[in-house]
Amino acid sequence: MAIRDRGKIKWAAAYLQPEQAKMQRDFWLDTERIRKPIIDEHQAEEFDLRIIYSMEYNHSVKLTVWDDGFIHDINGRVHYVDPITHKLHIEVKPGEFERVAFDSVVGVKVVD
Repeated sequence: MAIRDRGKIKWAAAYLQPEQAKMQRDFWLDTERIRKPIIDEHQAEEFDLRIIYSMEYNHSVKLTVWDDGFIHDINGRVHYVDPITHKLHIEVKPGEFERVAFDSVVGVKVVD
């Protein structure tokens, strides 16, 4: 019994044509990206105090995170602060965690 595999032909449709690749590049370059805001020492210390406060009293936080030119918000509870990897472990839903690097945080607000 011979294997009737089409080889590379079956993957031909998965590759983008040059026109499609150019359109995608143009689309992503046209979107408005912003530079990472510069956080001074005072702001970083204020963020740390808010995170510690929210962990101690089990309050929710709203983190503003910069990610490759875009800013988005993450809501949840700070579960763990990892000093070795410099990441925050945020519980966004019960049992669902998200890791956020210290360097990417540009805003912290205690919600409750």
